[in-house]
Amino acid sequence: MTSSDDQPSPHSFTAAPPLAGSVTVPGDKSISHRSLMLSALAVGESRVEGLLEGEDVLATAAAMRAIGAQIGRDAQGVWHIHGVGVGGLLQPQTALDMGNSGTSTRLLMGLLASHDLTATFIGDASLSKRPMARVTEPLGRMGASFTSSPGDRLPLTMRGACPAVPLDYRLPVASAQVKSAILLAGLNTPGITRVVEPIPTRDHSERMLKGFGADLSVETEEDGTRVITLVGEAELTPQNIVVPGDPSSAAFPMVAALLVPGSRVTIANVGLNATRAGLIDLLREMGGAIEIVNAREVGGEPVGDLIVTASTLHGIEPDPARAPSMIDEYPVAFIAAACAQGRSVFRGLEELRVKESDRIATMAQGLRAIGVTVEELEDGIVIEGSGGAPLPGGGPIATKLDHRIAMSFAVAGLVSRDGVTIDDMRPVATSFPTFLPLLRQLGAVE
Repeated sequence: MTSSDDQPSPHSFTAAPPLAGSVTVPGDKSISHRSLMLSALAVGESRVEGLLEGEDVLATAAAMRAIGAQIGRDAQGVWHIHGVGVGGLLQPQTALDMGNSGTSTRLLMGLLASHDLTATFIGDASLSKRPMARVTEPLGRMGASFTSSPGDRLPLTMRGACPAVPLDYRLPVASAQVKSAILLAGLNTPGITRVVEPIPTRDHSERMLKGFGADLSVETEEDGTRVITLVGEAELTPQNIVVPGDPSSAAFPMVAALLVPGSRVTIANVGLNATRAGLIDLLREMGGAIEIVNAREVGGEPVGDLIVTASTLHGIEPDPARAPSMIDEYPVAFIAAACAQGRSVFRGLEELRVKESDRIATMAQGLRAIGVTVEELEDGIVIEGSGGAPLPGGGPIATKLDHRIAMSFAVAGLVSRDGVTIDDMRPVATSFPTFLPLLRQLGAVE
């Protein structure tokens, strides 16, 4: 979902002076989506502080209103959700417009799959290119039926099943969205729904489902496989939720502070869930000075403040098994690699090809456009670092309506010789509407 203005909004980013200051980033997108959905399934009022007010999350809020929840925001920025209870969702009267949000779409399909209603999902041009079969296939086994556009894409109409059939499902690919969709469908399904996860992915759904009172257990086998068991039909209890800062958004000022010489930046209140912290580990292994202070737990999620100091980075060849813990952060990690000493090799990233854009191809194209030597692989990319020298720059970079591509190349512009021009900054509003003000706050030149 982009702004109502259909005209692109290009922007140029030029070499920045040392970045300094303390900033906060918007609330975690994954937790924001789930807090709205589960609050809508609880009977009574839930309160959510720190909700990400980007377009993706607002699309989720609009969809939850369309199926019966009452959702409002008070003058202090706290969101109040009056839920209808598991099984109490209403037939939407119009198509559910999910904008650019794949998370909203896939999770909401799961939520509705075990209810006796019909829903049509539509989205913008980018979302309409993203395949949905990985979700519709297991939900179909639970009894839901789907009529989709060619290639299992949106627009898509789903007919829920009530009662749905409980499912024992082993994830064929590491996907928190697929896992969460099945668990959400299991809430209104009699019996036991089980998801087997060979490679752990972000566990916000499990944590939050437990917090709302669902009968859910997680067992970890010797080889690291996680077995998640949910007992339906659940009764959820309203909660007060505090959403931590999104580590995927924190990635951009974090990499910028490492790369712009002389910088020292504090990023406060960042979610540090181990299933999301892969980028911090990777940047530290590259030589990045990132200190975690004031570590604490808020609402069942680990949180801390990051102190990031400009550093000389070196190339890396990370273990492909790390991918699920930083899948959304790879684009900006590629920028860090482009400024490092030596070669970096990233593999095991097939998932990046089915994000808001084909992020491997789009990043490779953009990196070449700003003077970086890259080799695109089927499952990743090889990047020759600049050795710490400024990137040549150039553009305009084709972002393909992808917010993370736009922000990644904005960071590249801050360490460029000639500046980097982005073809359209509008998609940034989906996840990080305060991105440009945050750069101004740190003293970056726009």
